[in-house]
Amino acid sequence: MLRIIILMAFTFIFMHLHATGDITKYINMRYSYISFSAIFIFLALTIAQLYFYMKGEDQHDHHHDHGPNCSCGHDHAHDEDKWYKKLVIYPILIVPFASVMFFPVATLDSSTVEAKGFHFPILHDGGSSSLHQFLEPDTSTYYGADYHQKMMDQTQKYYKDKNTIKLEGPMFLKGMEALYHYPGEFTGKNIELTGFSYNNKDLKDNQLFVFRFGIIHCIADAGVYGMLLQFPKDMKMENDQWLTVKGKMSTMYYQPLKKTIPILNVTGYEKISKPKDPYAYWKFN
Repeated sequence: MLRIIILMAFTFIFMHLHATGDITKYINMRYSYISFSAIFIFLALTIAQLYFYMKGEDQHDHHHDHGPNCSCGHDHAHDEDKWYKKLVIYPILIVPFASVMFFPVATLDSSTVEAKGFHFPILHDGGSSSLHQFLEPDTSTYYGADYHQKMMDQTQKYYKDKNTIKLEGPMFLKGMEALYHYPGEFTGKNIELTGFSYNNKDLKDNQLFVFRFGIIHCIADAGVYGMLLQFPKDMKMENDQWLTVKGKMSTMYYQPLKKTIPILNVTGYEKISKPKDPYAYWKFN
């Protein structure tokens, strides 16, 4: 019976995540069909387990003598040895259900940036830190070199004749990668983007990073991407303040990262509420 309850719980978890929209906090919705299929898979397993349970109950009604000396051919000692395994396995299976139902869905923010450290993956060859990207999207590891270059060329041409480049929706990550890939082509262009503020000790009083967490496949590969902002005058802003900013792009050598990076010379900004879905997702062709 406990197995049936656990399978029902997993069925409900996936139904709940899709019904509330919280599934977007965990995966790129390109893969939503997989988690949606899981609803029906767990439902089928629940029905199958219920059938076997009822069938077992029916057989039990016809075999009452299960004492230590019975000749039913069933190893009762073996069943008794399994209790400790259930004591370990079942609580592990219950944890995901409890997490989804009783804990709020936490979204990544500036504290995550602080905890992971702020760096470019290129400065850390190998090691676990290179698995999470910061500031500059780099999808070259997900594609062949020729196709990746072709994709960047197409994105650059897409924005070439636009008066204002809006980094939003499914084009946030792809557009951001193109800016870093071709900084010279976008210098002097009007850029508009939305993200949360992030300060650190290396910034001047008129500087601020604006970031957005981006998901390639799922939350496990999430990185934080964005640009350095330069305001006309000094200003103080707390971390995690969501902004929509406009400005003209230029480049500068940023010593802490030992790299020339695009910056946005801000011409206007607006404080906004945190979006319902704060993440950006990679748009696959």
